This record gives sequence, C-alpha cells and structure tokens, in this order.
Amino acid sequence: MSTVGVTISGAAEAAAAEHVPTLVADGFASRLFAGDATLWGPQAEEESAKRLGWVGLHRTSRPLVGEVAALKADLDEHAPYDRVVLCGMGGSSLAPEVICATAGVPIVILDSSDPDVVRGALTDLERTVVVVSSKSGSTVETDSQKRVFEGAFTAAGIDPTSRIIIVTDPGSPLDASARAAGYRVVNADPMVGGRFSALTAFGLVPSGLAGADIEQLLDDAEAIADTLAADSESNPALMLGAAMAGTAPLRDKLVLVDDGTENRGFGAWAEQLIAESTGKSGTGILPVVADGGAPHRMYADGLVVRLVATDRDEDVPADGTGVIVDGSLGAQFLLWEVATAVAGRLLGISPFDQPDVESAKAAARELLDAGIGAGAAPAYTDGAVEVHALGGDWLGEAVTLDEAVEALLSELDPDHGYIAVMAYLDREADAPFESVARALFERTGRPCTFGWGPRFLHSTGQYHKGGPATGVYLQVTRTPREDLSIPGREFTLGQFIAAQAGGDAAVLADHGRPVLRLHLTDPESGLRQVSDLLGGAAR
Repeated sequence: MSTVGVTISGAAEAAAAEHVPTLVADGFASRLFAGDATLWGPQAEEESAKRLGWVGLHRTSRPLVGEVAALKADLDEHAPYDRVVLCGMGGSSLAPEVICATAGVPIVILDSSDPDVVRGALTDLERTVVVVSSKSGSTVETDSQKRVFEGAFTAAGIDPTSRIIIVTDPGSPLDASARAAGYRVVNADPMVGGRFSALTAFGLVPSGLAGADIEQLLDDAEAIADTLAADSESNPALMLGAAMAGTAPLRDKLVLVDDGTENRGFGAWAEQLIAESTGKSGTGILPVVADGGAPHRMYADGLVVRLVATDRDEDVPADGTGVIVDGSLGAQFLLWEVATAVAGRLLGISPFDQPDVESAKAAARELLDAGIGAGAAPAYTDGAVEVHALGGDWLGEAVTLDEAVEALLSELDPDHGYIAVMAYLDREADAPFESVARALFERTGRPCTFGWGPRFLHSTGQYHKGGPATGVYLQVTRTPREDLSIPGREFTLGQFIAAQAGGDAAVLADHGRPVLRLHLTDPESGLRQVSDLLGGAAR
C-alpha cells in the first residue's frame, strides 16, 4: 500500500501546531475533496469552481490506462517506434519528465523555442512518435514545434498523422483543427489546471507511450487519497502546507533538496506547482531547487525540505527548521497538490490562477509585431557579451561585464532578496552552466534559482512578476548557431525566442525589477566568459 511520510521540526513544527487545528476545525481537507470552491474566498471562487477536478483523478483518469495501452498497441502495429518526443510547456512537460525519469524510461522533452534545440530533436523520425500537448490549444511554443515536426515528417515521406498524437482540452482550437486533419486526439480533463495535471492525459499519455507504468501512479495516489481527505491533525498534506506557508515570520524560500528520493527530478515539478500557484498579489513561496545535498549555509527566511527515499534504512535527521518528505511518485503528486492548496488558503490567495503569465506573452507578441526581436540596443559590449540593463538606473557607471554583475548584486536585499538566473540556452548541451546558481549562492549568501528559458516562463515566471518585489534577475540569451523557420508563420524560432526573452525582461522592468540581460554574440566563447565570471562551468 502506498504511503507518504512528512516529518517536521523546528519552525515547520511550530507552524503546523499553529494552523493545522484550525484547518481541521474548518473541515478544509474534506471540503477540498468534495470540490468546495469557497475555500479561498469570494475573489477566487469562480476560478476554483473550474479547477478542482484534480482531487479525484486517481478515479477519473482510470479509463486512460486502457486508452493509452490501445494507442500504444496500434502504434506498435502500424507505426513501430522506440522514441517518444513530447512537445509541451510547463505542466504539460514537467510531470512526464519526472514520471519517465523515475520509471527509468527514455523520453525527449522538447520545451524550448531555441532553433538549435528544436533542430536537435528532428532525428530518427522513422522510429519516433511525437506527443503535442497544449491545454489551451493555442500555446505558440507547442504550435511552432508541431509545425516544424509536420514539415520534417512530410519531407521524410512519413504521414504526420501517423506519428503525431495530440493531447488537449475538449473544444480547444487544437482539438478541432487536429481532428479535422486526421490526427489522433486524447482529451484531458478541462476541470484541471496545467500545473495540477500530472495524473491527467497530459502526464499519463506521453509517459505511458514511453513505457512508464501509469496505472501504478493512479494506484499510489488512490491509496493515499483518503488520508489526505481526512480532517485530522495527522493529515500529512495539512502539515506540509502549514510548514510551507504558516511560519511566523514567513520563511518564504522553500529549499527542495534531493536527499536520496527515487522520484527523479521531482523538485522541478514541485517548483512550478508552488511558484505559479502562490506567487501573486505581492506574496508567495519561492521554491529553490538545490543542486544536491544540504546547503552549506542557510538564510533566515528559508525552510529546507529534504526529499528522501521511501525505503530508507534509517531516519534522516532533521536540521531543526525543516521538513522531510518521502513517498511514491503518484502519492507525492497528490500530497504536494493538496499542500499547495492549503498554502494558498493560509496566504490568502487563489492557488489556481496565474494573472501575470500572460503579460510576458503579450510583450513578446508586441516585439514580434514590431519586428525588433529582443528589443533595445545594449548599454555596451564586453568581449562576446552584450550588456543590457533594465528596470532602473542601477547600472551606474559600469563599463565591464564584471562591474555590471556587481551592480546587479548590489541591488540584492541582504535579508529577503533572491537571485533568478534565466538562461535561454540549450538545456542539454549547456547543462554545466546551471552550476552558476550554486556559485552565486555561495557568493552572496542569498537563494539563487535557475530557470531554462522559455520553460521557466510557465513556472517561476509568475512568481517573478506577481510575488514579493525582492528579486534581482540575470538573463542570459544567445545568437542561435542557425535559425529555423516555422512553416506557416511569418517569424522564425530565433526571432520568437528573442521576443520571449525581451518581452519577459520588459515586463519585469515595468514591475520595477532590476534585470541584467547578457546576450552572447558567440555562444561558446560568450558562455565561457560569463561562466568564468560567475564561478560556474561551461560545456
């Protein structure tokens, strides 16, 4: 039988003692699982009423097990494959990524607009199945990827409808157009938001086609559902949610440390769930995905969550201020979703909307329409790096790359601030660059998050704009090695990702957030230059 374990100590334990009895008295858990949309106040009721289907997915998603098995068998017979590519953003890609990594089955996650990254996925088409996932059916990144794959399949003499599977909400523009074109379509539950959709078709279809045991995920979630729905002070989701959002003063940096969990990459999934759900109205919880092991130093506004193995031989000692969580993947999906709903209630916000995500999309569209790509001219150039400063006059008299970074870090609040590194690079080829987050943490003593662009726009991007105004932002972009046209579009992928980066930086600046944008005119030498300066690694 699947279980989850939540052990709390120190500030987390005090928060649970303060808030869990009230949550129990209010019947929060049972009302949540009964679909009560009033739990987050009148301002959230309309959206909540359309977004609570996730509490019952362990039952309502059961038909997908047979549907995916039949789809897989049909593909095996008529279009044999051993490679699955998922085109999706945010909740459409993060859950399948952790599901497949945990199951040990390969899947190619294509959640980038970078032309070099997209081109790199256009290989081995004769043995490839592509899943195109878009809840709204109008996500520009996914539509662009779909168009590129359609062109590639056609050029290879392969009927795209035999190799591309569509996952979308019923009635979406993609649902209608894909069915009309002869594609196989699997509809997702429209009563579930993207970041809560791990156990819907968005999580289960690509994972099942890749070979993961999706029925076991539902079994594990079902086994813990009654426990999470209980109005009990031992309810682990109430404890976790209170620890996340109920400390006094609020420890709003949640450090997620992989301390031996079998759920590979779980932190990145939890990051989107928590940041996008809570980062609004000037408040929120900032997840900080640590690079393994406990931080060498800790900040006073942080709370450590250690993700440990379910079958560990001995207890993991708590650090006096943190949380220890274990459990199977399906159970943990549901645990963290409930805990995030609890956190929303304690923070006084709706956990189901994302009011600031659209602003960056709109700004990107404006840049594309204006035909100016990534925006204004640089303040100056240092080697292979163009330096742009947005969001105020904080750059001062800086004339070198080093001075620009120092100027940005001087804007960092030493007690409550954080650094966000936003890298519009190749997540696979440039993976070593992620180490700059650790280096910046060691340099400043403040939390540093790292996001690959544009995927973080569907994750921490909401927190950056809607959460507390305590961040400083380091954006790294590059000139692609070779651009890639999008069939049927008037812009290229290179122009699109430049507009996405420029639009996001512009919106952050409009919110008064200091943004240092470093544009690499030469991808290799520029990245080495920035990595050497920040103390990270290049490829």
